[in-house]
Amino acid sequence: MSRALFALAVGAFGIGCTEFVMMGLLPQIGADLHVSVPAMGVVITAYAIGVVIGAPTTTLVATWLTTRQTLMTLMAVFVTGNLLVALAPSFQVLLAARVLTALAHGSFFGVGAIAARRAVAPHRATQAISLMFVGLTVANVVGVPAGTWVGQHLTWRLTFAAVAGIGLLTVLALRLLLPEDQVRIDVRAELGAFRRPRVWLGLAITTVGFGSLFAVYSYVTPILTELSGLGPTGVTVVLALFGAGTTVGTLVGGRFGDRWGMPVVAWGLAVVALLLVAFTVTSAAAVPAVVTLVAFGMVAFSLGPVVQNRIIVEAGTGGSLVSAANQGAFNVANAIGAGLGALVIEVGLGYRATMWVGAALAVAGAVMVAATLGYTGDRRRIAEPAAELVG
Repeated sequence: MSRALFALAVGAFGIGCTEFVMMGLLPQIGADLHVSVPAMGVVITAYAIGVVIGAPTTTLVATWLTTRQTLMTLMAVFVTGNLLVALAPSFQVLLAARVLTALAHGSFFGVGAIAARRAVAPHRATQAISLMFVGLTVANVVGVPAGTWVGQHLTWRLTFAAVAGIGLLTVLALRLLLPEDQVRIDVRAELGAFRRPRVWLGLAITTVGFGSLFAVYSYVTPILTELSGLGPTGVTVVLALFGAGTTVGTLVGGRFGDRWGMPVVAWGLAVVALLLVAFTVTSAAAVPAVVTLVAFGMVAFSLGPVVQNRIIVEAGTGGSLVSAANQGAFNVANAIGAGLGALVIEVGLGYRATMWVGAALAVAGAVMVAATLGYTGDRRRIAEPAAELVG
């Protein structure tokens, strides 16, 4: 792994920890701040909104900074936000601190994807992005369980202080390992990229296709306990296996993406749909449910780096802002998938209905990818030089 990619992966690990560890600590934080668990759910929603808003805005604000300076500044914001969470005396301060932290999330991955592409040969661009993203998946395997344990058995404030420490380590790693350059964001080129229909098609694919993941994964715990018959310990083990599967999928997806490009996403979403249809049956028994769920996570996460790379390519010379916007689209997909899943559960269709919702979104995403390929006529390997894709 390039030293620069290691620095980016450490930052992704920290972001993954801070985003997902909150979900496991809502009862402890709510009890400490005298807020109910349902009310604490607003914190998760606010973080997602912060990512969507912050992805494009913080990228544009950093126009006078170089790539390394931008990433270090974003991590400084991340550190500040997590320290404020750790010290929060009230729910209101906690909420504001989470929004501040979220502002760095989308832009870090967006600009980081550009930096990752520059760190390798052009024909390995998707692999480079996948190596950065693997920090996020490893966070779900190691960081989130560890942070949850610390928060539950010691104090949740120590968890977020430790995440701030990871942010400081990332700042140091970026300073030492990421080569400096004089490339700065060209606002005109960045905004001009949004005049390209294929950029909007890419964002739509992310929003719809990846909604399939969140339609099911948002309710994975009750699915495993109520349908598959697993206890709390079993669920923890399955989630660890799921995280391991997503890590493998992310790495494999990077290799496949560099070789075959967007057709990988079309086929991958079709496989996701088939796995979710199968899950409506296999979820009735523990072992088949686990096998199906891990395979689902592996395939779904393999597609992220491919889409991220492709949308940078489609942006031409305005890749940073579009790359960040794609991270916002992932969070919109989260909201859409989880919202549709909640809807079918609330009307009495049960947890299996979330799988049908996910399958439908995956099919819709696959159709959109096929339409994109037909529109561009491009079935070749994506291998444009990274230097041509940034301002």
